[in-house]
Amino acid sequence: MSNIVAIVGRPNVGKSTLFNRLTETREAIVDEQSGVTRDRHYGKVEWNGVEFSLIDTGGYVRGSDDIFEAEIRKQVELAITEATQILFVVDVTTGLLEFDLMVAQLLRKSNKKVFVVVNKVDNSMREMMNVEFYSLGLGELYNISSINGGGTGDLLDDLVKSFEKEPDAEELEELPKIAIVGRPNVGKSSLTNALLGQERNIVTPLAGTTRDSIHTRYQAYGFDFWLVDTAGVRKKSKVHEDLEFYTVMRSVRTIEKSDVCLLMIDAKDGIESQDLNLFHLIEKNRKGLVIVVNKWDLIEKDTHTAKQFEQQIMEKLMPFNDVPIIFTSVTNKQRIFQTLETAIEVYKNRSKRVTTHVLNETMLPLIEAYPPPSLKGKYIKIKYVTQLPTATPAFAFFCNLPQYVKEPYKRFLENKIREKFGFKGVPISIFMRQK
Repeated sequence: MSNIVAIVGRPNVGKSTLFNRLTETREAIVDEQSGVTRDRHYGKVEWNGVEFSLIDTGGYVRGSDDIFEAEIRKQVELAITEATQILFVVDVTTGLLEFDLMVAQLLRKSNKKVFVVVNKVDNSMREMMNVEFYSLGLGELYNISSINGGGTGDLLDDLVKSFEKEPDAEELEELPKIAIVGRPNVGKSSLTNALLGQERNIVTPLAGTTRDSIHTRYQAYGFDFWLVDTAGVRKKSKVHEDLEFYTVMRSVRTIEKSDVCLLMIDAKDGIESQDLNLFHLIEKNRKGLVIVVNKWDLIEKDTHTAKQFEQQIMEKLMPFNDVPIIFTSVTNKQRIFQTLETAIEVYKNRSKRVTTHVLNETMLPLIEAYPPPSLKGKYIKIKYVTQLPTATPAFAFFCNLPQYVKEPYKRFLENKIREKFGFKGVPISIFMRQK
């Protein structure tokens, strides 16, 4: 099961600082003024070999206290709907406030595992000030200081222990899992309906819950795969619409459940910022990718239009732009099955193995002809390369000074691997190791 952890709480308790600490980034803006987190942030966290997704839910205040309460309720209800675990952050310096009680009341009604995180516990005196938070009735308290990392280790230890293990499903694992993701109104539902509407008798739903993505078996025209879909699964009557956040959280779960993602974009709009956000989610999760440009029938075209459009997309995806792009019109059933053929091809690329002998025979002469640039008068010598036994393509290059090999040369090696062995649509990891 994919694990999504949401950070909730009222503004200015340190949610964004905690997000930055756990993800080891500075993606979330941190400021003493409440309300700076207006965009929601998504990151990956790894602890003791366990990886999970982390969402900073924001919860900014705008105007009156009524709007303040409405905004908090909206964020917490969305988090309760989509997340598997929740970090409820409170502030030891201000004590228990009315809005903390409001959030706690919502959390108590849910069946989600909640961790009460008492933030800003920077000294031993403040450790004694957390007692009042037991009245929330949400169990154990975790004293932390998100600004310096104190106490986060114990919190993470217990958090990863609470994750459920994925049940065995051999058949589900053996077949490709293809997800359709994208912004609202780009044609995801139309493509899903076009695919599943071919022959209803060959579609067999796998049991799922309202919390998880649904896997639907697709067997037609020589294809056999699981379509990962979230459409129509959740009841949104109790969820106040915050479309961007809701879309991102659903996309996180859908992406994590898949092997290959069909990222649909609107030909009229081109590739926009939210498309790029979804692209980065797919890349971070090391999933295969096919870009589907829908509504191509609505574009005035000449012989160069597709090439120019493709070039614009490639420039925005740099440096990972070895991605297949299919121009479709779902309403006209144009190139729908080419999309599926390409997705299966990317799936095969994702599990492709290159023998060590062939790798060394191909890559070492290239490295000898174009060696890494020397640094501080020291020359880097790469002697050996092998593909690592990982779920996605990863290659280890053994050399004398791995710390001196910079990102541009790693990209050179990645490009040569793609050129010689073909891993189109799949992120590649390059590691330099001491020989």
